[in-house]
Amino acid sequence: MLHGLAQGLALILTLHGALMLGLGVVVGLIFGAIPGLGGTTAIALFIPLTYGMPAHDAMALAGGIMGAVAFGGSITAILLNTPGTPMSAATCFDGYPLAQQGKSGMAIGAAGLSSSLGGLCGVVILVLLVPFARELVLAFGPPEFFMMALLGLSSIAASTGGMFLRGLIAAAAGLMMAFVGYDPVSGGNRLMLGIEYLWDGIPLVPTLIGLFAIAEMIKLAVEGGTVVRTEEFGRRIVGVREGIAAVFRNWTTVLRGSAIGVFIGIIPGVGGTVASFLAYSVTRQVSKHPDTFGKGEIQGVIGPEAAINAKDGGALVPTLAFGIPGSAEMAVFLGLLVLHGLDPGPLLLIQHEGVVFSLIVALTLSCILATVLGLAVTRWLSLITLVDVHILVPAVISVSLVGAYALNNKLGDVVVASAAGVLGYLMIRFDYPRVTMVIALVLGDLAERSFYQTMQITNGSWSVYVTRPLSAFLLLLTLLSLSVPALRLALDRRRGSATSPGAAS
Repeated sequence: MLHGLAQGLALILTLHGALMLGLGVVVGLIFGAIPGLGGTTAIALFIPLTYGMPAHDAMALAGGIMGAVAFGGSITAILLNTPGTPMSAATCFDGYPLAQQGKSGMAIGAAGLSSSLGGLCGVVILVLLVPFARELVLAFGPPEFFMMALLGLSSIAASTGGMFLRGLIAAAAGLMMAFVGYDPVSGGNRLMLGIEYLWDGIPLVPTLIGLFAIAEMIKLAVEGGTVVRTEEFGRRIVGVREGIAAVFRNWTTVLRGSAIGVFIGIIPGVGGTVASFLAYSVTRQVSKHPDTFGKGEIQGVIGPEAAINAKDGGALVPTLAFGIPGSAEMAVFLGLLVLHGLDPGPLLLIQHEGVVFSLIVALTLSCILATVLGLAVTRWLSLITLVDVHILVPAVISVSLVGAYALNNKLGDVVVASAAGVLGYLMIRFDYPRVTMVIALVLGDLAERSFYQTMQITNGSWSVYVTRPLSAFLLLLTLLSLSVPALRLALDRRRGSATSPGAAS
């Protein structure tokens, strides 16, 4: 392993390798910041440019993109409530309120360092887990996928922010949206209203663009002024050091988010969006002050950011070991491997050890470089929050709609983003939590498909959920997740009764 690491360093730390890595980081930051693009589009566009390159240079470029795209998406999520990638949507919930309070520098500083540390944790775990990849990947079947989705859905109970009924209503709407389109079990059509565009369901990325970016721009246009809602901000951008210090103070949040990101990344087909929302929900559940989440709680930025970058290390385990992409980004990356004659499988690490470790080194360095570059320009990027809405709103909406269209070149995506924007604004206006809707929308399809597959495999027996060890463990976590809000409410009532005047007398 040490020999492979030294070989990877030697391949990357050349002039050409360093240039490819730097180019990948810059491209990743830009594509991550533009809504609708992201790492999948960036890698797909740059695959033809790597033809004829040495394999290690192509790995440097791809590693630079993958390591930087998450932080790029988080910057716009914090400054404008506009997630550049679906994974960064969870960062909006507390990152944007911090920006409104004039603490955008603090939020970006915390996001940058936690993202970098999460990526490093993911790479370390990747190196340690590659020899055991087969057992890890095969441990997950339909029962485990269903229990994983159920665990994520159970976090809705802790994500309502004191608006339990409204949170459930929003979650129910999200589930209905997730069930639109072709039924994978019966073969029928559901809730399509005769519209052929909805055959494949409501697309996630345009919906998230609308719910966050466009909805927030509508809100800004109605209220006027600027993003920042405090006079203390002035023209000085401060707080980056405070954000970095906050990461070190909350190092357990970083480790927990990284572990969740790696765990979700290993599971094929789940992706970083689930990882970020699950990390946010868990961070809120275990917090001693959950009521501060959604109002500018720095832990709400640190947890999901660590998970987003850590998931790349986990997703590379099934991709490199078996050729099973852990996400859409990894599916495109698989094409890059094949283009350069690298056949994924158990022999890849033996036959092309230097190239594989060059990718690992590139991922590691890109996490650090993306953070350094991002924090270096934070002072100027944060000035976006001072731009008047009459300039900001048209620009952001235009970029958002172009990004929604560029994803699949479908006009229907623009319509979905616009409709979701109106819906998101109405949810803001009438105080309905969007986080519960997004969690249900992301996990609804996975839960339904996995449940039906499990029932078909077991002939309708539910015992499989408790007889398989991993499934039983996830079920236990789900029950604990559901019990946390009730236990916290009981403790709050007991403390309240103990401090009441009647109790004192």
